[in-house]
Amino acid sequence: MSASPLGPERANRISPTQSALQRGIKFTIHNDAPVVLPNAMRLLWSAVNRRTRTNKILGEDQRITPLEGLKALTIWAAYQHFEENLKGSIESGKLADFAILSDNPLTIDPSLIKDIVVLETIKEGTTIYQKQST
Repeated sequence: MSASPLGPERANRISPTQSALQRGIKFTIHNDAPVVLPNAMRLLWSAVNRRTRTNKILGEDQRITPLEGLKALTIWAAYQHFEENLKGSIESGKLADFAILSDNPLTIDPSLIKDIVVLETIKEGTTIYQKQST
C-alpha cells in the first residue's frame, strides 16, 4: 500500500472555500488561537487572495470575493452556531455586535485588506474597544 502524495496539489486544496460555495455550503473562516493570533482582516485577506506568508498563491481557484468572506465571518458563522436570529447581521432585534473599520473591505484593493484596522468594536450596543489615536 503506497502513501498518498503530499505537496502542491493537496496544499492547493486546503480550505477549499470556492468549492464549498459551488456546492451551496455555508462555511466560516477562522483560526486556531493561540497558534495564530486572532485577526479577522488577515483571515479575510487570506481567503480572498490565497497568498501565503511568503507571497505564493495557494489554490488560486479557491479564492472568494470580499463579500463572500465577510459573510463567512459574520452571517454564516452565526448560522453555524445556530445564532442567526441573534447575531451575524445588523437588524432590529439582534444584539448589535459590529466593528468600525478604517477602510471598506468591499471597495479597497483586495491586496490591502490585511492592512485594514479595527477602529472600534461594539457589542450589544456598547463600545468594548476603541483604537487610541496616535
